[in-house]
Amino acid sequence: MRFADYAKLYLKAGAGGAGMAHFRREKYVPRGGPDGGDGGNGGSIKLEGDAHMNTLLDLRYRKFLKAKKGQPGGTSQKTGKKGEDIILRVPLGTVAYESETRRFIGEVVKPGEHLVLAKGGKGGLGNTHFKTATNQTPDYAQPGEPGEEVVVEIELKLIAEVGLVGFPNAGKSTLLSSLSAARPKIADYPFTTLEPNLGVVQMPDHRSFVMADIPGIIEKAHEGKGLGLRFLRHIERNKVLLFVINGMSDVAEEYRILCNELYAYRKDLLDKPRLVAVTHLDLFPEHILEQTPNLDADYVPVSAVSGFGLDTLKERIWEMLHGNKKNG
Repeated sequence: MRFADYAKLYLKAGAGGAGMAHFRREKYVPRGGPDGGDGGNGGSIKLEGDAHMNTLLDLRYRKFLKAKKGQPGGTSQKTGKKGEDIILRVPLGTVAYESETRRFIGEVVKPGEHLVLAKGGKGGLGNTHFKTATNQTPDYAQPGEPGEEVVVEIELKLIAEVGLVGFPNAGKSTLLSSLSAARPKIADYPFTTLEPNLGVVQMPDHRSFVMADIPGIIEKAHEGKGLGLRFLRHIERNKVLLFVINGMSDVAEEYRILCNELYAYRKDLLDKPRLVAVTHLDLFPEHILEQTPNLDADYVPVSAVSGFGLDTLKERIWEMLHGNKKNG
């Protein structure tokens, strides 16, 4: 697959270098004091946000990672060289958890932002640090600390202002391609979309917003049915949910099922502003056009084929994003 939104990594940060136990020895200083340097810190393993990436595919081929350890301290109080960090570039919207406990480690949402997954061990102190009034010649130096060792799970939650929610074959991919320059795979069978697709919707006056086509939801998706939980998490970051429902179906019933699935997955998802796009308008018999679906959200009839209603749909979405316009 070209797209990947999950990776499991086995990480070991570098150990710190040992401090040095050494004494100053020069021609005219036969009894010089301690001058052992500190060990260098071990290399850490970090994530770095990259606005040009949209998949975790590269991480699937780098499951086992070990950072370099720090170098030992030197004479004349020289600090050992730090172990080199391992930097993993990831898309914005990447979240990290400790695998066994699901402890939240952090997320990367800005370009260039760093998130430490495994911290390198601290370098040991050289014997210079242990000189006291009663012990002028300490022969002890600290060993370096071990680096952190952890198994982490990396997940990508797409950052898009609008998320398309609907059953397989509702016309989400066709709608996205009509509204933006995105070219998702489109065909007349369920689960054509096996990976999320992003598109930038351009509007007059240099306005734009990002829309995500999320693979179709089916009943009991929150239990892992169909493509299930794998893609439901992408909806979490959307500011507006655009429900896409085929007008030839029972619009109110499909809308109810979709809302139930989102609620079962995460209750607060239904707190987001919602809008319904009733698609396939070009196929509607006239009597269907006269019917008003019983919904608790505004709806816009559209045809991705003829373009009918698309401008109205874009303006309604823009209002919901920037005009603080609520449901209904």
